[in-house]
Amino acid sequence: MSSEKDNWFIEHFDSAGTAFGLRLKRKLESVQTDYQHIEMWDTDTFGYLMTIDGATMLTTRDNFLYHEMMAHPALFSHAAPRNVLIIGGGDCGTLREVLRHGEVASAVQIDIDEQVTRFSEKYFPELCESNSDERAELRFEDGVKFMQECEAGRFDVIIVDSTDPVGPAEGLFKAEFFRHCHRALADGGVLVQQSESPLLHSDTIIRDLHANMREAGFSHTRTLPFPQPVYPSGWWSCTLAGKDHDVAGFRQADATGKGFETRYYSADIHKAALVLPPFMEQALS
Repeated sequence: MSSEKDNWFIEHFDSAGTAFGLRLKRKLESVQTDYQHIEMWDTDTFGYLMTIDGATMLTTRDNFLYHEMMAHPALFSHAAPRNVLIIGGGDCGTLREVLRHGEVASAVQIDIDEQVTRFSEKYFPELCESNSDERAELRFEDGVKFMQECEAGRFDVIIVDSTDPVGPAEGLFKAEFFRHCHRALADGGVLVQQSESPLLHSDTIIRDLHANMREAGFSHTRTLPFPQPVYPSGWWSCTLAGKDHDVAGFRQADATGKGFETRYYSADIHKAALVLPPFMEQALS
């Protein structure tokens, strides 16, 4: 839950006994859609803030950490990614990062709530600069239903850029959903799912995510942690799964000479993120 007091936005993580806050300048907009309550804020030090149902989604200042780590490790882990699917990701930041890869021929983005994209176009236009790319296709529909009906072998990389595993996003963490992803991936395909906080969720959500991905048929799984100040504990992660493909390896030479600028991701960061601290290894063993 969240609260507003004395010009502060405070998100309380009751289950973890912690909270995160940002000093506010003003509320910009508030919309109740068919799916969720979306609010836009102007903060004192983090630029614009988008919240959904009282939970922090992204800010101007630190969204690059998440978007770069959701896109580049997965794409550089694939031998030759051409066709990419993004489930969620309505702010379009992950789409922008995907389309920085020249070898990508198409990127389909499926988000259930069009209002997220409309707010992003207005308040985070830098994230939407690739929306008009001829390789991009933006669709506003149910991602779970799309995966159920998706033809086999259509995509090389699937990125599940979802909210927390509650409400509309709960089904995106289940083994049944991952089975549909496995079928929709071509041989050697890579799936990546945002996987919550290593500190708070290694022995729950992240552990179960690995089990569900393996149950769905993925042969290799790896979790990569990265910093994310506005999310619970300030530490986040993405989990990769390979379809008969070891996601512990990646195209290091291509990542080093990638030909586009990033603010967090690099070949060295990728390599380092594959090394888990002992407490995570123990939790996931």
